[in-house]
Amino acid sequence: MASRPTMEDVAARAGVSRALVSLVMRGAPNVSQARRDAVFKAAEELGYSPHAMARSLASRTSTVLGVMVSDLHNPFFAEVVDGLEAVARKEGFELIINTGRRTPAGERQAVRSLLSFRPAGLALLGPAVAAAEIEAAADQVPVVLVARATRLGSVDTVNDDGRAGSELAVDHLVELGHRRIVHFDGGRGSQSALRRRGYLDGMKKHGLAASVIRSEYTDVAGAKAVKTLLERDEPLPTGIVAANDINAIGAISALEEAGLRVPEDVSVIGYDNTSLAALAHVGMTTVDQPRHAMGRLAAQAVLERVRNGRTEPVRHLLHPKVVHRHTTAPPPAAQ
Repeated sequence: MASRPTMEDVAARAGVSRALVSLVMRGAPNVSQARRDAVFKAAEELGYSPHAMARSLASRTSTVLGVMVSDLHNPFFAEVVDGLEAVARKEGFELIINTGRRTPAGERQAVRSLLSFRPAGLALLGPAVAAAEIEAAADQVPVVLVARATRLGSVDTVNDDGRAGSELAVDHLVELGHRRIVHFDGGRGSQSALRRRGYLDGMKKHGLAASVIRSEYTDVAGAKAVKTLLERDEPLPTGIVAANDINAIGAISALEEAGLRVPEDVSVIGYDNTSLAALAHVGMTTVDQPRHAMGRLAAQAVLERVRNGRTEPVRHLLHPKVVHRHTTAPPPAAQ
């Protein structure tokens, strides 16, 4: 059985680059008619993905941007969407939003579902879906990733420096006098490896023994990580660098249920600086990444490709900072 033709096959038949084929399929205006005709002729001769072509042509006049959110329960993504929507509405675009429920299989289906609406472009927030699926989507419409890095030249990215952010969290606790500091990581979640690396860098810099407990970006996982700590036959840490704000909420709840006070007995620092962290009765110390700005930059990146035909990838890297509230304080006198 013959294999299905690819974009590379079309490029070879037309005698042009793959990037130019992608531009033509998106309906970019800065391509000569001769090259456009050559690409369509080659695609027709090869029988290349007529449905994808139809979607790409439709996207020339689409006023819809598709948004795939990794986790609807995490307010970080809601605040990124706020930034996206602000730019989209100003430019005459509407958003269609769905979720992949934090699983690669679910996200694959979510991306394909969004493409069926023939959007002008896609913004994927914290995606866990395989790079091949992202590349396939970018063959059809402009794609920007938020909170995930990539080497794909056809895809734009907006990230904060997670490695630096976690190192800042360690620095903050050390400045308060903490020496026993543990990290609850985000498991396989987006940016988890970078945040874990930053924690390890910070502990090494200060000459401290590192301890990482495998966790996830959820409150349930944060509580479970505390349970793991309490079951260990060793002194409790006095400081916890949590995977994110939601994880930290779960950790704080579990610590208090165990009779421990935050921050008098154990300090906890989150990550993201979501609206939850800023609530008066929570008052969480956290690492801030500018959620609204990230959403605005993501929308702008997609629209630049849609309207201007930009082909070079954009890599936005924003710098985090610690916001000190009420869940961190100097450790108990005896460590």
